[in-house]
Amino acid sequence: MTKTQRVCLNEIVCYFDELEDPRSTINQKHPLASVVVVAMLAVLAGAGGPTAIAKWAKLKAEFLLQVLDLPNGIPRKDVFRRVLSLLKPDAFQRCFASWLQALRDQAAEATGVDKPILAVDGKTARRSHDGNKGLGALHAVSVWASEFGLSLGQVACAEKSNEITAIPELLRLVDIKGTIITIDAMGTQKAIAAQIFDSKADYVLALKGNQETLHQEVIDYIDEQCKDDFATVKARRHITQEKGHGREEIRSYIQMPVPEDLRGLELWKGLTSIGTATLVCIRDGKETVETRYYVSSLPVSVKLFAHAVRSHWGIENSCHWSLDMTYREDESRIRNPHIRENFAWLNRFTLSLLKQHPGKDSIAMKRRACGWSDEFLAEVLAGVTL
Repeated sequence: MTKTQRVCLNEIVCYFDELEDPRSTINQKHPLASVVVVAMLAVLAGAGGPTAIAKWAKLKAEFLLQVLDLPNGIPRKDVFRRVLSLLKPDAFQRCFASWLQALRDQAAEATGVDKPILAVDGKTARRSHDGNKGLGALHAVSVWASEFGLSLGQVACAEKSNEITAIPELLRLVDIKGTIITIDAMGTQKAIAAQIFDSKADYVLALKGNQETLHQEVIDYIDEQCKDDFATVKARRHITQEKGHGREEIRSYIQMPVPEDLRGLELWKGLTSIGTATLVCIRDGKETVETRYYVSSLPVSVKLFAHAVRSHWGIENSCHWSLDMTYREDESRIRNPHIRENFAWLNRFTLSLLKQHPGKDSIAMKRRACGWSDEFLAEVLAGVTL
């Protein structure tokens, strides 16, 4: 054990000192903070449930007993299962707040980004349902800081349709001041737009059928302005072109001030501009075209608008894809409501830690290395190469 490893673990344990212990005091052998830290380390190293956590901890007993307060040895799997089932997910998530803020500050300094894009989207753990007990699959809405590679918070809801009520709760959990919030069409709601604007943040919200009137009005207005190539409005256009993986992608973004006579404009707090993003994809000689429409509180600055639209897909490509392919979250059979929600958060938080590590290996390789090397595990916790 190195001095760096001990200092690193001591600092991390402090984040969980204020977490209220939900267990009975009778026969309580293992400090709560140590149990939580072991669980988090095991998830970093590849564990996918309480049994795997206990197995990893047993194999790493020599290391863990030196760096953590474990007066009665390594906890058994029932201890991890009981703790993760008793901890209320919102309280569990809150104890990571100080650590997340430190990671966020470091990422902002490293990237120079002072107005980050925060993408809000939901994901379902498809095999976490239990029909016999009437338990639907876990659907969690989370916030992903695209430029930072950080998951800043999550709120679980019963199903995708309940994202409308989960999103406001999620936005209250995260400091969004000075950011740009991007949400797909499900979250394009007047109350959500007002909450974002009142929090001194900006929004870029996608339009679809759930806002049928507004969606059609924006389409009609932009189509009308297209006829004279936007000669009478202060529209701005930005085009990007990329080639790779056997395809060519051309993205065209157009942004313009919101028309003053837009029906219901006064109901959308902060609404300043509208825009469109068109993707032309050419693969094997076949061309597909997809166009999306947006409302935004951003002033006309088409490169910023384009950056926000493109960054939104970071939550799919960098977060959700990793959770499915590396963490195998879609295959998880955890069906205890609290355990599956707490595990979903551990997956997202440890993914964020792996994203902060400066090494160039894939997330999958970094995760394996956490299981192989105590030194590399300490590097990931510290966010540096030691």
